[in-house]
Amino acid sequence: MSDWRIYRGAGLPHDEIRRLPAPPPWRDFSAGGTDDTLAGSDRRLGVRRRLVQNHHPRPAETDAVNAALYLRRPLLVTGNPGTGKSTLAHAVAHELGLGRVLRWPIVSRTTLQDGLYRYDAIGRLQDVQLERARTDVSGPSAAAPAGIGSYIRLGPLGTALLPSEQPRVLLIDELDKSDLDLPNDLLNALEEGEFAIPELERLADREPVVEVLGDDGRKVRIFGGRVRCTTFPFIVLTSNGERDFPAALLRRCIRLELEPPGEEQLGAMIEAHLGAGAATGEGERDLVQRFLNREPGEVIATDQLLNALYLTQHASRAERVTRERIADMLMQPLDQPR
Repeated sequence: MSDWRIYRGAGLPHDEIRRLPAPPPWRDFSAGGTDDTLAGSDRRLGVRRRLVQNHHPRPAETDAVNAALYLRRPLLVTGNPGTGKSTLAHAVAHELGLGRVLRWPIVSRTTLQDGLYRYDAIGRLQDVQLERARTDVSGPSAAAPAGIGSYIRLGPLGTALLPSEQPRVLLIDELDKSDLDLPNDLLNALEEGEFAIPELERLADREPVVEVLGDDGRKVRIFGGRVRCTTFPFIVLTSNGERDFPAALLRRCIRLELEPPGEEQLGAMIEAHLGAGAATGEGERDLVQRFLNREPGEVIATDQLLNALYLTQHASRAERVTRERIADMLMQPLDQPR
C-alpha cells in the first residue's frame, strides 16, 4: 500500500490501526518477558546484542570505566543528549553480568531521601487505625499486624549499597537537573558507602533484623537499622552539561566526556537497532551524512537519527518531499528551537 499513514485526519472511523507495524526495538515494551533484569537493557543496547558486543568503544571510554571499577569511584559522564551516556551503564552491566541496572532519574524536586529509602508513615498509621476499628467491631484478629518493614522501601541508591558479592550497577540519570543541594548531599553516601534508617535504628533493640523491599522488588534484610555495602557499586552519573558541579563531588568521581559517535560507531549502532542494510538506501545514506556533517556545535541526538531512519523506511513509498519533510521534523537541532 502506497499510503504509509495510519491516521489521515479525515474524520471518518476506520480500522487502519491494524496496519501499525511493530515498534522500533528501543520502544518495544512487550519483549521483556518474565526476566525483568534485561528488559531495559534490551531496549538500550538494541535487539542484536552481539553487534554491540563486537563494537569497541573509544579507548577513553574503556579506560574511564576500568578506572571507576578499580578505584571504586563513581563515573561522571557528560555529553550532549543522545551520545550514549545512559547506555554505557547498561553496556557495562551486560558485559560483566551484573544484572539489572538500578536507575535513579533525577528531576528538580529529587532529594537524597528519594534515592536511599521511603517510609510510608501515613500508610502505617491508616492501617493501625483500620485494625483498631475492626477490633472494636469483631474482636482481636488472629493475623499478626504488619511490621514496620512493610512500610519501608529502599530507593535505587539504597538498594545499590546493600551488601553483595558483586557490585550492582546504578545509573543516576541527568544529575544536572537536580537542585543545588543534591550533589553535595550525595557526598557522604558515595564516600562512606553506608546510611542509616532512623525508623529502624530506634527499634534495633527489639527488632535487630527487619525485612524490607528493595528497589528491584526483592525482599532484603536490614541489620540494626543500617545499610552498608561490602562491594562498592558501579555508579554512573550522567549530565548534559547544563550546570557545573562542586569540586568536592568532582574529586570523588572519574570524569568522562562522551563525544558524538563517529561513522564507525554510528554504523554499528544503526545495525544493532535496525538490522543490516538499514542505512544502505539513498535516502537513508543522506540522513546519516546529514547527521555526520552537521554544523559544529549543532546538537542532534543519535536517537533522532534512529527515529528518522525507522520512519522513513516505513514511508519508503511516499513521495520524496514527504520523506524529507518527516526527516526535517524528526532531526530538528535541539539547541535551535523553531
